[in-house]
Amino acid sequence: MEMDRLNENTIRVILSTEDLQERGVTVLDLLGNKKQIESFFYSILDEVDKDHVFTNNEPVTFQIMPNKAGLELLISKSDDSEDTDSLPLNGLQGSVVNNNDDTNEAKMGTEEYDSDTAPYLNDPDTPTKTVIVEFKDFEDYVQLADLLHLESGISNLWEYDNKYYLQLILFTDEMHEMTYSDVLALLSEYSFKTKVTAAVLSEYGKEIMSKTALELTRYYFDKK
Repeated sequence: MEMDRLNENTIRVILSTEDLQERGVTVLDLLGNKKQIESFFYSILDEVDKDHVFTNNEPVTFQIMPNKAGLELLISKSDDSEDTDSLPLNGLQGSVVNNNDDTNEAKMGTEEYDSDTAPYLNDPDTPTKTVIVEFKDFEDYVQLADLLHLESGISNLWEYDNKYYLQLILFTDEMHEMTYSDVLALLSEYSFKTKVTAAVLSEYGKEIMSKTALELTRYYFDKK
């Protein structure tokens, strides 16, 4: 683990895949468990904040940028007057703040989405198309999520055999802004076809995000 201080209110931490393995977590584990996100980030803060610059009663913002080697973590005081967006960092960024408002908002959004899609899932006459694609790496998936805004459908993110899979259930009659062909064209730019079926993923895979995977990915890894 590497650490450097960008300014008096901001610390950058670089965690390799080995660092994450030593702590028993992966990037996808952090996405799938909100309590684990907060616990993990604050444990890292305790390790690197030797001078106790970040006190427990101060709100803290964490920005994460996954990469093939692990992840980069930017820790900032939330009341810092400096705009963290202006920091010289590239990549995919997201944040978790030291309060429950944002995570509750994401949870409420998922619950509302469940109520909206339930009538379609429960109606056997609803025309649907299911697509499963495989990704070369997690970064490709995040880039796709930034561009693919489903108008009507469900997205599930799976991990199976150390690979990432996106399962889309599209309500084709309700798709107006993007056609089914449009979705396939976009998928082909960031993923590739797979012989892995929904049954295999359900039995042997690990579901990382359910029903609103694309939306949740944009929430946690908003591309700046």
